[in-house]
Amino acid sequence: MQLIDKDLLSIQETRQLIAAAKAAQQEFASKSQEEVDRIVKAIADAGVCNAERLAVMANEDTGFGVPAHKKIKNVFASRNVYEAIKDIKTVGEISRDEVRGIRAVAVPVGVIAGLIPSTNPTSTVLYKSMIALKAGNAIVFSPHPSALRCIQETVKIVREAIAKAGGNENLVTCISIPTPQATDCLMKHRDIALILATGGSAMVRAAYSSGTPAIGVGPGNGPAYIERSADIPLAVKRILDSKTFDNGTICASEQSVVCDTDMRPAVQAEMEKQGAYFLNADEKAKLSKFILRPNGTMNPQIVGRSVQDIAELSGITVPKTARVLVVDEDKVGKCYPFSQEKLAPILAFYMAENYEKVCELCCRILLFEGAGHTFSLHTKDDKMVDYFAKNIPVSRVMVNTPSALGGIGATTNLMPSLTLGCGAVGGSATSENVGPLQLMNIRYAAFGTVELDDIMAGMPKSENTCSNDVDPALVESIVKNIIQRFQTK
Repeated sequence: MQLIDKDLLSIQETRQLIAAAKAAQQEFASKSQEEVDRIVKAIADAGVCNAERLAVMANEDTGFGVPAHKKIKNVFASRNVYEAIKDIKTVGEISRDEVRGIRAVAVPVGVIAGLIPSTNPTSTVLYKSMIALKAGNAIVFSPHPSALRCIQETVKIVREAIAKAGGNENLVTCISIPTPQATDCLMKHRDIALILATGGSAMVRAAYSSGTPAIGVGPGNGPAYIERSADIPLAVKRILDSKTFDNGTICASEQSVVCDTDMRPAVQAEMEKQGAYFLNADEKAKLSKFILRPNGTMNPQIVGRSVQDIAELSGITVPKTARVLVVDEDKVGKCYPFSQEKLAPILAFYMAENYEKVCELCCRILLFEGAGHTFSLHTKDDKMVDYFAKNIPVSRVMVNTPSALGGIGATTNLMPSLTLGCGAVGGSATSENVGPLQLMNIRYAAFGTVELDDIMAGMPKSENTCSNDVDPALVESIVKNIIQRFQTK
């Protein structure tokens, strides 16, 4: 039966969920660190136990990715995230500096709005539930409509785990009638303290313009540079393993390969050896026409699809052994779809004269799309790491690792996360891999260490005591006095 006034029903449901979450969070705020950690561990254990079933559901609902890889992501979002956050203090006093006279107390932000994408639906629910509750918050999810069933099932599993661990299951809730109006109501509601936005650029922009504090992420469009000192077979293996993981649905995955011009034959030969298929001019034209929609946006039909599916949809024929489609490109911009983010096993291939020209090219690519996100570098030269880390406008430089898995912290020691901040250059509130520390406030108790009389003591007398002008010498003397006293504490 078709719902009448679906938008109104969805808004009403959203308001009720927020009210329930607020009441649950106020109760949760009085829990001890041990009680919070017990609940978070219960969610992690439930996520691992149900990882395979949820992975299959996510693939069935969306058609995206590879079930076996989605299982890995579910385990990562549960076990790996838990192991990284389990010992973090998030309740009560979290630090004390007796020398400086400063104590820090963790304060939950309250109720969080969690936007869930279709690309990583179940793993994102597990991850966001854990980091939100670890920081003492409740969270209300707005699911992507195409992944509603698997998201709801994941939320059900999380709620059951919370209840079994002695918590209030309303700490995690989910809108069951997803509409744009419901999401808008969620983001703008007075009882929502923070938005944790993962999804398309339009949704992230809406979160930032809602008037509610938000942590969002921009698109990934990371180039992968195979520098001349690199082990080419190993670099290619890492890139192709990364780009084919879950059919490219992780935003930190490589979007283009770049090498020095004279290295082109060796790099291409190795890529073809490992399953990359380089399109000719006619095939490139057909694929380009298919993946770029008339409005200039990427065709969602390619997202998370296999090489064979994409080839069939675009009317080209590729070998059955092809793992990744590769297209030669030398331009960057809206009219050149291969220079954009492609959440699919498709790579652009660029060349430049030397590493300096490569850096300039990669900056152009990232400033067009993907600023602040991720850049991938394969090299044995540590000076190259320093050079690119200083010059590339990203928050993560992945060195000698599959970028998709390195960016989320699976093959690196970054915070395990499925929300990757892009910093100010990418329009994000943080450049960090988002964890519980970004979802709480810190209240400082600062003890007085200097009296005003002490500061003023020994100040030089100004001859212009009746003047309205500030005596520069007096100001400089006061500043020096304060610095000296602080350093001696």
